[in-house]
Amino acid sequence: MANESPALKKALTPIHLWAIGVGLVISGEYFGWNYGWGVAGTVGLLLATLFITVLYFTFIFSFTELTTAIPNAGGPFAYALQAFGPIGALVAGYATLIEFLFATPAIALALGSYVHFLYPSVSVVWCSIGSFIVFTLINLLGIKEAAWFSLVMTIIAIGELLLFIGVVYPHTHLDTFLHNPMPFGWSGVFAALPFAIWLFVCLEGIAMVAEEVKEGKNTIAKGYISAVLTLAFLALTVMISVGGITNWENLDHLDYPMPEAIAIVLGRQNPLTKFFASVGLFGLIASFHGIIISYSRQIFALARSGYLPHGLASVSKTRKVPVWALLAGAVFGIIALLSFDTSKLVILSTIGAVVVYIISMLALFRLRQTQPALPRSFKAPLYPYFPALALLLAVVTLIAMIYFYSWLSFLFFIGLVILMGVFYVSGRYTKMKQEWQQEVMTSPAE
Repeated sequence: MANESPALKKALTPIHLWAIGVGLVISGEYFGWNYGWGVAGTVGLLLATLFITVLYFTFIFSFTELTTAIPNAGGPFAYALQAFGPIGALVAGYATLIEFLFATPAIALALGSYVHFLYPSVSVVWCSIGSFIVFTLINLLGIKEAAWFSLVMTIIAIGELLLFIGVVYPHTHLDTFLHNPMPFGWSGVFAALPFAIWLFVCLEGIAMVAEEVKEGKNTIAKGYISAVLTLAFLALTVMISVGGITNWENLDHLDYPMPEAIAIVLGRQNPLTKFFASVGLFGLIASFHGIIISYSRQIFALARSGYLPHGLASVSKTRKVPVWALLAGAVFGIIALLSFDTSKLVILSTIGAVVVYIISMLALFRLRQTQPALPRSFKAPLYPYFPALALLLAVVTLIAMIYFYSWLSFLFFIGLVILMGVFYVSGRYTKMKQEWQQEVMTSPAE
């Protein structure tokens, strides 16, 4: 159980958490969201993004209460365990792993595509596989070193986005943005929700490093809130800027919409075009690196609690990082990028994310009832309205995803059913339920 495993190193400060939070997500500004134009048009995707922005604002301000009250590397898995027991924890842990493990190969493919844009002779797939190897090795160096790397990559990525906006915005035209704005009507808005989520997905990954925070629980709240404000501004600004450059049909199928937009403005042979594509790699690297940190901690937490093989909870004696969790995640990611294209990886990741949001908000309500005295250094504002709105919007989003992407949704849920079956047959459920009930009965009265 948790107290039998070595402790993770506490080394993270507020700026590290901001960098990890923004870094986890910032690749979403560079690619992926533009696939939403193909199902909704520019205005349709913009409306979907505004819908999702409200979801994330209400969710993050509510989710932070859980993260500060239960700072555990398991994140949503730990909250669901405390609120609902082993089955709730299994659902949350599975959904979180799907979110992060499928987001990473999507970013790896975009990294390969950016490099291929710069150097057409370089294979997209081999570059993507090489990215997994390199950044897994960087993460094996230690959390402090990995976090500083994330900070540097994130600052460069934000600077590049602001520079990009400055270059293209004078060439942005409202008439171009409004070209064929909602070709599929309101149904397209709902079909575009996964690609709008991609602009924010994995932000809750800050929770996975909660055990490694140096300065206490308030640091986590500062990291979340500053990150979501930064990302909301960048998401809307980039989308409007790129959409006003050229008809969306020219960009809705590419893994590198920003270099292509710059090429349209400056010319493909302009040195600045190559420069922007090169610097744009930093945004992808920031997210890729940050999500590796997060999924490795999720695998570590699940293994430590007995939901995955215990060997995956092994921590390096010198670097204090979860070695086998990092390696297992990399192997899975390489298999996934060889099995699915980018848009399918994005949809699978966002299905996992929405399930995480639903069970997290349910856990928040449950713990307010069952553990009112739980120390909460940050409380959800406007409770119960903020978490209730986040829950409602997440449920609507999940229903839309199941309707428009039924096959991928089936894959997600059949995987969950199989995992539950193994959990029951192996006897782990009975054992862990008894342990959980005993822990609940012996915990101090609230």
